[in-house]
Amino acid sequence: MLLLMLVAAATMRLCSLARAQPLCCIHTVRTGKMFHVGQQTQGDLLYFSPAATRLIKHPCKKSIALYLGKQLFFTRNNFESSLLPFSIPTSMQVGIPEVTSAHFAGSVLLLVVNQKVYIYDYEASTWNASIGIKHRVSHISGDNCCYSEHPFCLDISNSVFAYLYGDQTSQTNIYFSNTQGYRFQKYAYERQAELVGSLGGIFYFHSLSQVGLLLIDQGQAKFGYSDHPLNHSFGLLFDYNGTLDILITPGQKGILIFWSEKSLLISQSAGQLVNPVPVREGHRILYSSIFEASITIHSVAANENELAVLTQENNLYYGSLGILTSFLIKFADQNIWSQETALMFTDLGMLEILTPLPDSVFPAFDFQKCPVNVQAILMEPQLQVDFCKVEFLQGEFEDKMFIIDMNSELELTALMIAKPGTSPVPLVMVSNPHSLGLQAIIYEDGYTYDGNTKHRLNISLRQQHHWGRADPNFTSSIKRPTISTITLDIANKEISCVDLKPVTALISVGCDLEKKIVIQNEISACYKGILDPVALQDNYSYVIEKEAYDPSFRGQRATKDLVVYYPYEKLGCPLLVYYDIPWKPVVELWREGKFQEVIEAEYVLLEVNGLFTYTYSLTAGTALCTSQPQNWTTIIENAGGKGPFAWDRENYMSCHDPNNDAPLNWPNVPYQILGGPTENKVAFKQRNGIYVFFISIVDPYYSYCHLQTTFSVYVYGALPPIRQWGITKFLLTVATLLCVWLAYIIPKMLHTEQGYRFKGLWFNLCKRCRNVCSCLQRRC
Repeated sequence: MLLLMLVAAATMRLCSLARAQPLCCIHTVRTGKMFHVGQQTQGDLLYFSPAATRLIKHPCKKSIALYLGKQLFFTRNNFESSLLPFSIPTSMQVGIPEVTSAHFAGSVLLLVVNQKVYIYDYEASTWNASIGIKHRVSHISGDNCCYSEHPFCLDISNSVFAYLYGDQTSQTNIYFSNTQGYRFQKYAYERQAELVGSLGGIFYFHSLSQVGLLLIDQGQAKFGYSDHPLNHSFGLLFDYNGTLDILITPGQKGILIFWSEKSLLISQSAGQLVNPVPVREGHRILYSSIFEASITIHSVAANENELAVLTQENNLYYGSLGILTSFLIKFADQNIWSQETALMFTDLGMLEILTPLPDSVFPAFDFQKCPVNVQAILMEPQLQVDFCKVEFLQGEFEDKMFIIDMNSELELTALMIAKPGTSPVPLVMVSNPHSLGLQAIIYEDGYTYDGNTKHRLNISLRQQHHWGRADPNFTSSIKRPTISTITLDIANKEISCVDLKPVTALISVGCDLEKKIVIQNEISACYKGILDPVALQDNYSYVIEKEAYDPSFRGQRATKDLVVYYPYEKLGCPLLVYYDIPWKPVVELWREGKFQEVIEAEYVLLEVNGLFTYTYSLTAGTALCTSQPQNWTTIIENAGGKGPFAWDRENYMSCHDPNNDAPLNWPNVPYQILGGPTENKVAFKQRNGIYVFFISIVDPYYSYCHLQTTFSVYVYGALPPIRQWGITKFLLTVATLLCVWLAYIIPKMLHTEQGYRFKGLWFNLCKRCRNVCSCLQRRC
């Protein structure tokens, strides 16, 4: 191995000095043969159906890739070792092992083999067949999020479509999976039956938070979109010649590359506008399109910022995916093409031309590599490339993910240093302007040691709705969480700025998982000595009378008493509430352990054990509802399998909303929503004891999060329980009547003969008592 490394190093040194190979120095990877001695490929050998080759790299795990040609090769180390052809176990019973499409979805590789979807888990080296697809499919599509382990980012990687290319769109069957392709279900595209043309593909454009469907009709194509505001029209028409492969570049920036042998198109707006890629020489456009250049494309490679094209005429073209324009330039000729050759980017500005080579002795294939240092090639004077006008471009938000919840803002900063005598223009763009609005300010912020001016950018981001600048027909629905990328780049940046990549971040306009709600508990039942915290922690239990609760939450009496064990670890000591004073909880918003604010948004309560010995201070009429308000009974009836606690921001409809057309038929029913524009409160009935409440913030305009929690209160001060009140009332009535009778009869009896005798008896008794007391005083 050491000898091979020395030979390779010497060869690279000689190639760098030779003028005969201006692009790259070819070398062959031939390693690991000893591990394949006597080893044959197991299972059915897979092959790719089109004549051209493809090479798919994992967007996040840069060393993992799949080569598709007459054989398939799966690598974990960028083809730095010899490989056996990729095969699928015979136990999968695929029939004809023809692959028509492949996609990396997180930690698995998805393949369409013989019009069925199969999953290869390369971490566990296991195969599975997808479940749920009942019709033929030819292609799969998806994307990968590499920013963080946030659940929203993972959802992007888990989302996959499966479809049959070329089928009539109005009748075709489309399948969607949010489980990395393990389980699919039919996808219903709105107004699909009305669409005209054949299906060119369906894609989840996360950069726009839209599902895009490509329609092909009579040599032209256009994209339709799934959600407001783009679902009211189509993208602009573009020429569609032959069968175009569609490449979604990494990074969720909405850049699409369409290509076939005679066509190369690009869209930087997720298909809304698609343009041909021109070929330039210096500042002059040689050809407005690949078709005009009369070349035949063999392989295309792209990363977040770069594009490379290899043609059958042994030409290599290179371009940058600029923020405003994209174009190609032609590199020097070299004999680098063959039918099995493919392109891939191994790093920023590093391109590799790869060709698998069979071995006459061993079953494992070697790989011929031709690495191209793009930056070095661009320095050649014959290419007439301008120098890069920017020395430094950096943002503290680079390759990060941020979250903007409802009514929140985000402040970002960046730094640009231009070369002396130049005035480059920095541009900040968002991929989803329907959801995310921005404001950027640039100013001079000192000088470098070399005397160059430093320019600082302050970027403010918040929802487009809250800027107040966009028409409602332009903005997306504020109730729906969305995402967008923000990109900082230089306008009309020179192609020589290879190392100066754009600064990009992913913005989730959605739930901030660090948020939670807490119920203020300043005076607890333990603090007042009503309950003992030690007893509460010792498997404390209490009984709810059968007349006071309903396990089905419908306000009907139960058939037996309920014993409830109090979860002190979760609830702590109950909040103390006096029964005769209308009450509502003070709800606090906390984030990352810090208090944010007292929530004034609308929320609902439900006693988790079914207690119904409480009501509300307002009715639908006194709450000034213009439509019939929702209540727990209707919510539970419509919840299906979600359980009783299904009232949240997604199904809440305010009775004060003018768009709510439910008539107000019962204005006297209790109004069960607290907070918001009303002063509604909870009114407890005559029952002392513990209540455990579930609380849910239902205002859809407060947060994208499902802010929910449980808490407990102890109600005190009520009259005795219902079963003892009858006896008590009877005794009080008897005592009152007796007092009234005595007050009447005693004065009357004193004026009779017996009355006089009674008075004399008391007079003599009192006289004797005074004499006895006088004798006792003399003796003392």
